Amino acid sequence: MNAKRILVVGSSNTDMVIKTLNFPAPGETILGGRFLMNAGGKGANQAVAAARLGGLVTFVGKIGDDIFGKQAVQQLEDEGINVDFVAVDPENPSGVALITVDRKGENSIVVAPGSNGTLSSADFDKAIALLKESEFVLMQLEIPIPTVEHIARMAALSNKKVILNPAPAAKLSDELLNNLYIITPNETEAELLTGIKVTDEQSALKAATFLHEKGIDMVIITMGSAGAFILANGQHEIIPAPKVEAIDTTAAGDTFNGALVVALSEGKTIQQSIAFANSVAAISVTRIGAQSSVPYRKEILN
Repeated sequence: MNAKRILVVGSSNTDMVIKTLNFPAPGETILGGRFLMNAGGKGANQAVAAARLGGLVTFVGKIGDDIFGKQAVQQLEDEGINVDFVAVDPENPSGVALITVDRKGENSIVVAPGSNGTLSSADFDKAIALLKESEFVLMQLEIPIPTVEHIARMAALSNKKVILNPAPAAKLSDELLNNLYIITPNETEAELLTGIKVTDEQSALKAATFLHEKGIDMVIITMGSAGAFILANGQHEIIPAPKVEAIDTTAAGDTFNGALVVALSEGKTIQQSIAFANSVAAISVTRIGAQSSVPYRKEILN
């Protein structure tokens, strides 16, 4: 297994989670259940997922000069992730997410980005040498979009493969889309990007074709318990996900993306990589929390 180095650029947050029976209505106060505080942030979650599954990972991000940031970096380091290029913002706090999880395992999240919102092109350029060593760059949208655009441009110039998980959903420029190797929206994000409501395989194909025609090699639309739709090399199919009892869907998408990039870095086909990522994400939704729900490689059965 000769894995290539993976560069993950993105957010690091501290997640504060409350379990509850139902989400409160506006203006309503309810008594919740268990409270948990976990390391989170889409970028850090994806880096941890990739590292636990055997990837050689470097994380580029930004933290505040506070206890949350210091803890987050220590936890990433404990996972075997290279954190040499995590910058410190002396003026803004580290990112925080407030998460409510209901009895069905659905979640409602509010993020205060803090220092994540100041991750700049210049911060990334300090790690530019690592771009030469990495085959894959994995990004999300909890950092400024101009920074994402700059990184995608630099990666494309170096013939590196950029995988973008376009979450949280945002409108994206044609230039950015043209610099992507793979995009991995869920149904909601795919609709925002294309204007096409994704409800089944036919509508997924329409949305994926729209994105592919913007210059993206492969389009993967994650469809929750139904699995993942893939359009690649003129072929399309839904690769089913294992059936499980979901407890908490927080970071399922992040786990999927981390697993996907590891499988690709090991030379697996796109179909094999998605099947692997589906299995890993299925395990994660049976556990509470973000990084705490991510399985290790030894837990994944071939």
